Amino acid sequence: MNGLPLHEDLYLIAHDQSGKPLIHQSSMALGLAGAVLLELALSGGVTVADGRATVSRPPAGDAPVSLADGDVRLLIKKAADGLYDRTREALVASGVLVRVSRRRLGMLPYTRYQLADIASVVRASSGVRSAVEGWKPPDARCAALCGLVAVLRLEAELYLDQPANRLVGRLREITSAAPPVVGELVAVVDTLVGEAAVAVYR
Repeated sequence: MNGLPLHEDLYLIAHDQSGKPLIHQSSMALGLAGAVLLELALSGGVTVADGRATVSRPPAGDAPVSLADGDVRLLIKKAADGLYDRTREALVASGVLVRVSRRRLGMLPYTRYQLADIASVVRASSGVRSAVEGWKPPDARCAALCGLVAVLRLEAELYLDQPANRLVGRLREITSAAPPVVGELVAVVDTLVGEAAVAVYR
C-alpha cells in the first residue's frame, strides 16, 4: 500500500523520471492544492457544501497548508501558493526524491529532483490504472486522483494502451461515480486550471 499523501502522489505522476515537470507549474500547484483539500474532505477534516469549506478538524502541524473556513475557489488558490516547492521538499526529506545538481552545456548550473526509486511513481499511479482497467473498484481517494489526472491531462503517464480522449473520459466517469464532494472539488480545480491557462495568454 502506498502511504504517501494524495498531493504527493499527484506530484510524482506529474514529473518524468529525471524530475522534469510535465505540465505548467501554476496548473500543477492548483492540482496539488485541490488534492490536499480532497484528502482533508475525505478524512472528515473539512466539510464542503455549496462552494464553501468548513474546517471541522484543523490540519496536523506538519500539513502542507493551513486552512480556514471560506470559499472553496479562494481556499484552493491560496493553498496553491508555494505548495509546489513545499511538496517537493517533503518528498526530498522522505527520500522519495533526490536533489541532483548538474551543468547544462558544461557551464550553466541547474538542479533537478529525481526519483530515488521508480517504484514510488509506479505505486502512485497503480490505483488509477487498476480503476481504469477494471482490476479493482476505486475508493473515493482513488477516484479523486483519477479526476485530478484527467483535469491536468496527465493520462499519458498511466501508460495504458487507450486513446487519450477515451482514457480521460473513463477517468472522469470514475470521478463522477465517487461521493459528491470528490466531483465538486475536482470541478473547481478544473475551472481554476482553465482560468490559469487562459491568463498565460493575456
